[in-house]
Amino acid sequence: MKLFIQHLFKRLYMLTIAALAFLILSCNKGEAPQGSVNPPGNPPGNPPVGKVYTLTPDANGRLSIDDSNRQYKPGDVLLLKGNFSSIYFTNLSGSASAPIIIRNPSGAVTSIGNPNWNGGSWAEGLTFTNCHHIVVGGEKSRSEFVIRGSTGSGRAAYFDLILRAHTDNVEIRNLTITGGGTGIWAKTDPVKNDPSTWYPNSQMEHLSIHNVEISGTHNEAMYIGHTATYWDLTAGLSYYGTPANFTPGHEYVQPIKWHDVKIYDNYVHDIGADGIQTAAIDRLEIYNNEVTNWATQHNSAHNGGILVGGRTTNTNTHDNYVHDGWGELLQFYGSGENGSTHIIHNNLFRDNQVNNDGVSLRGSDNAIVQITNNTIAKTGGVSLRVNGYNGRMIQPQVIRDNALIQPRTGGSPLTANAYIYTEGGATVTEGSGGNANVKLPTVAEAGVDVNNYYQPRPGSPLSGSGYRRNG
Repeated sequence: MKLFIQHLFKRLYMLTIAALAFLILSCNKGEAPQGSVNPPGNPPGNPPVGKVYTLTPDANGRLSIDDSNRQYKPGDVLLLKGNFSSIYFTNLSGSASAPIIIRNPSGAVTSIGNPNWNGGSWAEGLTFTNCHHIVVGGEKSRSEFVIRGSTGSGRAAYFDLILRAHTDNVEIRNLTITGGGTGIWAKTDPVKNDPSTWYPNSQMEHLSIHNVEISGTHNEAMYIGHTATYWDLTAGLSYYGTPANFTPGHEYVQPIKWHDVKIYDNYVHDIGADGIQTAAIDRLEIYNNEVTNWATQHNSAHNGGILVGGRTTNTNTHDNYVHDGWGELLQFYGSGENGSTHIIHNNLFRDNQVNNDGVSLRGSDNAIVQITNNTIAKTGGVSLRVNGYNGRMIQPQVIRDNALIQPRTGGSPLTANAYIYTEGGATVTEGSGGNANVKLPTVAEAGVDVNNYYQPRPGSPLSGSGYRRNG
């Protein structure tokens, strides 16, 4: 009898431990670790680090994890299994050498979002708050990891993917986003009693977005960096004016900036407002993206195919293909502070509508942009406009080796300044001789293949000017 009681007690103890483990994992919507992996950054031959967890939605399709207790370690892999209406990660941190990887289970598709949302709470698909060193997206392709945002009448207020509250060191890859208000939203709002959210007390480091397709958003496809010049802490509102017009008694700060952002190899199409919008970033590179059919709202205040926004420094925009949209093809608002450099090189910008210009430059702090080897064709307004009002861009902009083809298709007279238009005291330095810009009134005269990215045919007068497709 004694042996039987001891055996029974041992059995009950093991069942109790098992039940507690189940409850703990259930609270985290996870299953037991399923093995180890060798994450990026771990040299080949080293012992694998990190565990694999499978996370599933609750009965309402939701998953919310606050990892303040650091259950998940650098190098862990979190598999999102099933269909989720909303996912929230808070205080989740990997490391530079071993990020936490969030992806689909092998051979399965992860689906996130609520296309039926039309107001109220749970207005986000996937949200990261104070998270660091994260890799998120499909294991192999963007078809494996899909966020489907709201398609209802209230969808303007829906966010598909959010990075907020100091979230940084993030790689977003192999992802498809459809619908919703804003596709990818990545910034940190200033907080009244938190000086770490005020520039220049901190900054967000390293963001890369690549191999992502975004379509059907009501607002921007990407909203990367804070657009407010200042933030009124007293009113809790953005402020875009000058300090001379601050409201007396209100406290103002500037939002913190991103440092080192790369946006590349993405496909952005059928977008209500700006395609790729950026702001408040030091060291920004935008390349190898295709943007088409943006600004479907026809709102002239939100109509850039690619927008290099205010408070950006040291930018390089190259090898992009922006075409067949309503608004301006590229808008530049970058800053020349601290001697920063700006490059717009080897892009194909073609076909926009009404009187919208092709490339418009409206920088600040005497920004100087090197504009080289771009093809700008069939623009509703002028090919390239430089705005010098209020001392914005009074230093000469360097413009050479570009192909400027058939501007003012919107109906305005084709005069000499239709190719490069300066206003408000702006000045430019054009290339000469072998570096001259080629300006042609029609596509036919340019001798290019419109079905092959406007590449010059034999005998084209473009010579070495204009865009050349790589790869």
